[in-house]
Amino acid sequence: MDQSQTDFIYCCGAATELLRFGSLDSAYKVLFLIIPGESNASAAAEHDMFGLNGQIEHKLAFIRKHVPRETSLVLLGHSIGCYIILEMMKRNPELSVLKAVMLFPTIERMAQTPQGKVMTPVLCHMRYVAYLPLFLLSLLPDTLKVSLIKLVLANYGLSCCDLFPLSANAMYMGGQEMRKVLKRDNTTIKKNLDKLIFYYGATDHWCPVQYYHDIKQEFPHGDFRLCENGFRHAFVLDAGREVAEMVFEWLDKSKM
Repeated sequence: MDQSQTDFIYCCGAATELLRFGSLDSAYKVLFLIIPGESNASAAAEHDMFGLNGQIEHKLAFIRKHVPRETSLVLLGHSIGCYIILEMMKRNPELSVLKAVMLFPTIERMAQTPQGKVMTPVLCHMRYVAYLPLFLLSLLPDTLKVSLIKLVLANYGLSCCDLFPLSANAMYMGGQEMRKVLKRDNTTIKKNLDKLIFYYGATDHWCPVQYYHDIKQEFPHGDFRLCENGFRHAFVLDAGREVAEMVFEWLDKSKM
């Protein structure tokens, strides 16, 4: 297996961190493209790259520029990444998508979820209040910052100097999600139903089980699965390998 490599490329005027296996220059027949629930790009402000629309266009631009037209895609999304995938398929129906796996999908009524009801006031109306302490914390000497926050940041592989910009960007993006992720896009789901696999959490406060039952009732012939393994929404923190093995098994058995 190829070793993972990290590159920085420019896309839509933004410096974008790309974690990849294999060469960008190789003519692979199938590309597995992971759309996570957060951005890791240094954005050009005029493109609103940290906004929801900017993130969607950023992914489409990456495919146009770096993925050969004859390459088929397997899209893997988590959380808001699932919403981004549906928008990508809607905006560019010519994408050659074999399968799209939606893990813990936040694709509808985010502000009405248990977590959304708590976070909407914070993200939409109070996020500027949080900027000041984050900014002041970012000014502390690195040695002091390490002692204060290394236990938190160690889980994400971030340096202390990343704290303020990444936190501010995440809150900005989160506020847009609360405002814009409203009605489920049944039209796009219906058009691509045979390509989609949805995996809902049994105790996901960002996507209640009722949403699983609702979409399953709307599309009785779709592939909708409910977690029976106790995985949480932020599974990357403690169950990344288990989820990866599960998804690999699904794709291995699927008819792509």
